[in-house]
Amino acid sequence: MEFPFEFKNREMKINFDKQTGLVPAIIQDAQNKTVLMLGYMNQEALQKTLDTKLVTFYSRSRKELWTKGETSGNFLQLVGIRPDCDADTLLVQANPTGPVCHLGTDTCWGEDNRLQCGFLNRLEDIITDRKTNPSEKSYTSALFKKGINKVAQKVGEEAVELVIEAKDQNDGLFLNEAADLLFHYLILLQAKDFRFRDVLEILRLRNNK
Repeated sequence: MEFPFEFKNREMKINFDKQTGLVPAIIQDAQNKTVLMLGYMNQEALQKTLDTKLVTFYSRSRKELWTKGETSGNFLQLVGIRPDCDADTLLVQANPTGPVCHLGTDTCWGEDNRLQCGFLNRLEDIITDRKTNPSEKSYTSALFKKGINKVAQKVGEEAVELVIEAKDQNDGLFLNEAADLLFHYLILLQAKDFRFRDVLEILRLRNNK
């Protein structure tokens, strides 16, 4: 059985016959692209997902539909669905309202579901370590020790230096000043007990309005 599916302004056909009426559904966090879980959908589960905007699966053990969160309250709010190149696997993007795994973890692989910014995350972890485990040889530790006023002042100084370089034509100096500002901005955030992901969440919420 093929199920008509509208994607990017063109009709797609989901091939349910290939795997005895079911297709794998990979669930991905719509915001940070973390893979949350894997389930299976039949035609009815897919249709209910589209109708209710709550991700619904077909249970192979119970032989019935089940909407994620109907027991725990941790629903998956549908954002979008994309079939793969063979139209026999679905990528479902959703916003989780709580832990996805029945064991209480964010994902079924036990991973933390947080925005991944690559090296920026690692840099923030280093800054956290310099804050919680001060070192006499660390510039960052010394800056934390001087207090919030000094940290905020340093961000202001770096911002002024970046503006000055922006008016010049030396790209190298401009990028170095931009890096200095970002680094001290991350320190300021942690001095206030925040992380960069908290700022990104504010931007995400603004974008959704």
